[in-house]
Amino acid sequence: MKLGLAGGLLLTVLAGCAPSAAPQSTGAQAMAPTLFVAAKRGNTLSKVDLATGKELLRLPSCTNPHELATSPDGLHVALACYGGTTVDIFRTSDLKPVASYDLGENARPHGIVWHANGRIYVTAEGRQEIVEIAALVHHLIPPPIRYATGQQGSHMLAVSPDARTAWTTDLGSRTVTRIDLVTRRAPLSVMVGEEPEGISLSPDGKTLWVSARGSNQAFALDPQTMAVRKTAATGRFPLRIAVRPQGDVAVTSDLQDGSLSVIDTATAKVIRTIPVSGPAEAQARFQVTILWSADGSRIYVAETASDTVAEVDYASGKVLRRLPGGEGGDGMAILP
Repeated sequence: MKLGLAGGLLLTVLAGCAPSAAPQSTGAQAMAPTLFVAAKRGNTLSKVDLATGKELLRLPSCTNPHELATSPDGLHVALACYGGTTVDIFRTSDLKPVASYDLGENARPHGIVWHANGRIYVTAEGRQEIVEIAALVHHLIPPPIRYATGQQGSHMLAVSPDARTAWTTDLGSRTVTRIDLVTRRAPLSVMVGEEPEGISLSPDGKTLWVSARGSNQAFALDPQTMAVRKTAATGRFPLRIAVRPQGDVAVTSDLQDGSLSVIDTATAKVIRTIPVSGPAEAQARFQVTILWSADGSRIYVAETASDTVAEVDYASGKVLRRLPGGEGGDGMAILP
């Protein structure tokens, strides 16, 4: 069934797949720690059991899927279909598709956050927008809320814990943009390094971290004024940045070095370098997305060229194992 909604959003709900009000026994409560991987070459979504390291499921998804986000209750995962115009929702238990949200012509959804408030925030890169979706509400879906960034290539996304503010990295414009989700005041964009792409908000919401892949730098910004507080020199081509759940360090994924730069968030100094594949294998592995485990003990590194995900022990810096991730595994989400 297709429902036309104001604001240009189309919702397709698959028959028999509407979520129930109460969690089912097949939901997250019954699952072991699980990693979900979007494979952008294989156009698939995978589910990996982290206890055993085995891939439990791999099913077709959409064209060129990229970033992922799990729902607050752990029952669903949202997939940004970068090669198209939709955000697709799957059940975490069996990867069965539940709904598809069409963001409009040339949307190219990429960065995605499923907030604790139950709403999905996603960049529509081709439309220079952030789109806010009230997902999976028993078919009674209110119109989407659209926020213009005014910048080219709004790619990655962070949202504040109180859902009042969002930030994007804008590759085409070489900027970082602050979007007020409540007052709708004009966006504030600032130039940060060369080709800023990675973005991560500190757990306390007081520092916005950005990695600029073209200038091999990471920046600590004031989230409201957007002033750069501190700058760190990283490894080569820091494609992503992720702050540890404990807030003590931020880690960049340095694609050309095949390594991770560990930055002390208090001093903005690189205190360690963790080799994942190393320079000799960097192109053969082509590491992209990084993801922390909930307890901060593991870092998961998507290696898109070798179709693997490296599991790194943070304390020792050792690669513990390489997990299957589908052809061109890139986006990742984790259920603790």
